[in-house]
Amino acid sequence: MKEIGGYIEFERYRGRMLHEDGILLNCGRSCLAYLIIARKIKKIAMPYFMCGSVFEVCQKHGVQIRFYHVDIDLRPEDINLDENEWFYLMNFYGQMTVEEIEKIGAKYRRVIVDFTHDYFHKPIKGLDTLYTCRKFFGVSDGAVLYTDAGRLENLETDESYGRIRYLCGRFERTALEFYTESSQNNEHFGEEPVKKMSKLTYNLLHGIDYERICERRTQNFVYLHRRLEGMNGLKLRIVEGAYAYPLLVKEGPRIRKSLAKEHIYVATLWPNVVKETPKDSMEHYLAENILPLPCDHRYNFTDMEYVAGMTERLAASVL
Repeated sequence: MKEIGGYIEFERYRGRMLHEDGILLNCGRSCLAYLIIARKIKKIAMPYFMCGSVFEVCQKHGVQIRFYHVDIDLRPEDINLDENEWFYLMNFYGQMTVEEIEKIGAKYRRVIVDFTHDYFHKPIKGLDTLYTCRKFFGVSDGAVLYTDAGRLENLETDESYGRIRYLCGRFERTALEFYTESSQNNEHFGEEPVKKMSKLTYNLLHGIDYERICERRTQNFVYLHRRLEGMNGLKLRIVEGAYAYPLLVKEGPRIRKSLAKEHIYVATLWPNVVKETPKDSMEHYLAENILPLPCDHRYNFTDMEYVAGMTERLAASVL
């Protein structure tokens, strides 16, 4: 029976939600698991340069993994797929163009496109494509999958009310105070089955000004690129609605540590790659030395000037 009266909960938002026409799930891991089940995937080719959680999903579902390399421009090496093998394509930092992705799709046909770093990119027609909401917005779950594979029925809906304390805390206090809870929320999804996106996250995603956010992220990326392009080991293109500004420099770990002391927090996105790949490999070098500098919609040009200036100063002091 419907409850009437009592205290008021979160407001209901009625705005536009980007990617609402996709399959709305609880996390990126679930998107991959969904495809493995729906497509009956048994073998998949994946880059060494990849988050360990993706490998864990494959292992959990008994999928055989073959690894391939990426080059200094974050593009995949050319390989030959085995019969019924799938190709997992990560669009690192949104750097691949539509034409590049479509060319890879035409070559391999059985392709999964990971747009974890490129939320504002339109899905590629005919290719299974996944997005992660938590990388771009203040929500505790959420992912989107585009696929023409058969629908999985009777999925449970996730509930996020017990995991949003770190988001509320960050809103009113500092990130450092709630970092542990944020990490615990990430780890939570390692044990979760495929679920639908929570009602709370679905609601919050209807209250977002996507146009403003995309514009600000783009502007901040452009600002950092103009300042830091000369010292960047990566050849970058401008990304609309960028996830972060990837700066490849020598002595990345030392600069990252020094930036943290100045309250500029730069993640090591895939520590598993640093631990598990040879020190002389391209993947190890990229994972250790790419600094994904924050350039999201929370910040303005004054903030970007501070980030760029501090990065330049600290890089000069260690090189």
